[in-house]
Amino acid sequence: MSDEILVSAESLYRFYSQHCAVADLSLRLRRGEVLGLLGPTGAGKTSTLQMLSGNLAPSAGRIIINGIDLLDAPKRAKAYIGYLPERPPLYPDLTVDEYLTYCGRLHRVARLSLGAAVNEVKMRCGLTDVGRRLIGNLSKGYQQRVGIAQALIHSPLIVILDEPTVGLDPVQIREIRTLIRELAPNHGVILSTHILPEVQAICDSVQIIHAGRTVFNDSLSGLSERHGLMGLIVAFRSPPTTKELSRLAGVQAVEPLAGGRLRIVHGDTAVLETVVWASVENNWGLRELTPERSTLEQIFMDLVHNEYDTDSQASAGVQTAP
Repeated sequence: MSDEILVSAESLYRFYSQHCAVADLSLRLRRGEVLGLLGPTGAGKTSTLQMLSGNLAPSAGRIIINGIDLLDAPKRAKAYIGYLPERPPLYPDLTVDEYLTYCGRLHRVARLSLGAAVNEVKMRCGLTDVGRRLIGNLSKGYQQRVGIAQALIHSPLIVILDEPTVGLDPVQIREIRTLIRELAPNHGVILSTHILPEVQAICDSVQIIHAGRTVFNDSLSGLSERHGLMGLIVAFRSPPTTKELSRLAGVQAVEPLAGGRLRIVHGDTAVLETVVWASVENNWGLRELTPERSTLEQIFMDLVHNEYDTDSQASAGVQTAP
């Protein structure tokens, strides 16, 4: 992944009447990066992608596409963007070749290069054998491939995909994920999803949004390091009280489990040695010591849950744009 920034969005807001769907959202995308825009249904993901692709004007904020202001020069900026909406814009009564040729003309691909561009994108998306088939007769997985192909027909630097694997079976999902990873080296990809395994499988970094606001923005490894509190599952022959364990250095919480076991939540692996020595000194008789780490699902739920609690405690009122 290079340091070349392809997309820079600053303080985006989007209002629908009095409802604020996106609030003060900023975003960066570099060449070679797959950025996962993650959030629950209704978080504002689709509105964000529509603004980044130039299909929806922000109520406030600025979007720079490869150094070009999207609002000041939309035609120039959009030439660098390939966009797949959640519902692919397909024409079922056209063949794959006819549709991709039409899309190439819309994107102003040179007439002399159009045939080669269609063949290239069909090869990349696994559509070579279905070029003469009607789109309406293709499976959901192949239709999704056609949707991605139309986003790539003009060789854009930036590829924006809104829920690209929704409704697909496991085999089709794996094929689409492989295709997205193959795009990464020469493009910047923004992927919207609410499916956590999707992020772990194909994304380099993740931006989690909730109620239109960013609650986390970092690499996947950074997500685990900063929010993935570690734990120990322990069991003792003569178990101490939870208060005794809580007083040990580095212990953040102690949770009783079934069968007399305990979970010790901590943020420092030195706690392992502390628990062992405390057990020896106090004759607790340590019988089990199993390390564990929070999953992406647990981290995601913690972030969204914390934001929900914050929103619930905030005073009611209509948010206004800056």
